[in-house]
Amino acid sequence: MDHYDLIIIGSGPAGRAAAIQAGKLNRKVLVIDRRDQLGGVSAHTGTIPSKTLRETVLNLSGWRERSFYGRSYRVKDDIGAEDLQQRLTKTVDYEVDVLEHQFNRNHVETLHGMASFVGPNEIEVQVDAGQTTRLRADKFLIATGTKTYRPKTCPFNGTTVLDSDEFLKIDRIPRSLTVIGAGVIGVEYATMFSALDVRVTLIEPRATFLDFIDHTLIEDFTHQIRENGVDLRLGSPIESIEDAGRHVEVTLENGRHVRSDMLLFAAGRMGATEKLGLAKAGLETDHRGRLEVDRKTYQTKVPHIYAAGDVIGHPSLASTSLQQGRIAACHALDTPTLPESPWFPYGIYSVPEISTCGMSEEEMQERGIPYEVGIARFRETSRGHIMGLEHGMLKMLFSLKTRRVLGVQIVGEGATELIHIAQAVLNLKGTVDYFVQNTFNYPTLAEAYKIAGLDAFNRMPIPEEYKVHRDDKTKAAAT
Repeated sequence: MDHYDLIIIGSGPAGRAAAIQAGKLNRKVLVIDRRDQLGGVSAHTGTIPSKTLRETVLNLSGWRERSFYGRSYRVKDDIGAEDLQQRLTKTVDYEVDVLEHQFNRNHVETLHGMASFVGPNEIEVQVDAGQTTRLRADKFLIATGTKTYRPKTCPFNGTTVLDSDEFLKIDRIPRSLTVIGAGVIGVEYATMFSALDVRVTLIEPRATFLDFIDHTLIEDFTHQIRENGVDLRLGSPIESIEDAGRHVEVTLENGRHVRSDMLLFAAGRMGATEKLGLAKAGLETDHRGRLEVDRKTYQTKVPHIYAAGDVIGHPSLASTSLQQGRIAACHALDTPTLPESPWFPYGIYSVPEISTCGMSEEEMQERGIPYEVGIARFRETSRGHIMGLEHGMLKMLFSLKTRRVLGVQIVGEGATELIHIAQAVLNLKGTVDYFVQNTFNYPTLAEAYKIAGLDAFNRMPIPEEYKVHRDDKTKAAAT
């Protein structure tokens, strides 16, 4: 029976980062994945495909140029599903090729099959129908990610009623689309297809959505997507979903009916742990199939078994999963490493983009922190004029006591790239003074940081040390 220093189940971002780190430490490491190709959910049905789809939609639809050339402007008049699939396939194939090369370069072994524990230090892998192999390891990392939540009340059929995995394989672009679930996935797909001029209805049973985002940002975002044509139905619990053949009909408890060509059910995901035989390893999951871990080491309650990525729940980001996997591998292999930074960026690739880092205004209020707000609109920047941006906002929150930046929220073009300036300043404990003192390239969207910084600075009290410095200069000038 083969024995490894570390066996990793799953080759998504967490498994990938852990495997490469273990390989660089010259350890014997094996990655097991149930798919024929490496990359996990992130590469095949999640992060990479959905973001590729977004970029394809924005490019072919001419979305970014419509403020100049009108709402009817398109780069390609007749956009079909094959146009979306072509770029998606190329991108995914390239992503898998890069990953395989990284594994080969770092001497990471791989095995395709379904793994399950038969004991705390032993797993069985079904590689073919009826053919299995057993393997042992000193340490394990569970990085299996999540799967779509498919309630029995939803009549999935793979053509007109789909989950988010199936939605990437559609063979036609519908004239109308209903999206159930205004979480990150639902919002991303709803706004993407609205940019294709598909009539989209986004249904959320709760009265609010994306509650972890600053409410000011959500208000601005809601205004934009409604202006772009998304029919947003909040506080609308679903009574029934009917597959009527030529259309799908959703009946809401408030008596409203929504009829569309296609329906995407995107209300939640479950940890992909059902077939892992976790009980035989001494582990159990919560009601959504997720594992509990120590958030500093990513150890489960069984010390030699680790878990990272979406399978451990929030924040469920590819970016944080990469970091978690690396840290878990270092701890498992007794190798010191730097801890995670306290602030990380959150990106939602909707149309428009949303990205945040640090606290929201609501969190500041809950903690009783005296604060000031600085706001910049993209239309106030010269770069915004050049790009034809009519919307977009950057909001910064500063502590009145320490002057430190404690939160930044951005909605609009390039938000997921711009947020990294805020991330750096937050983690380096920078203050509002940084944005006032420093020069930003002109014209750029990053100039919005300067505008927002000055907006807050001009309303904040002047520190005593600034007054002393000013008085000294006055005296020197007089003498």
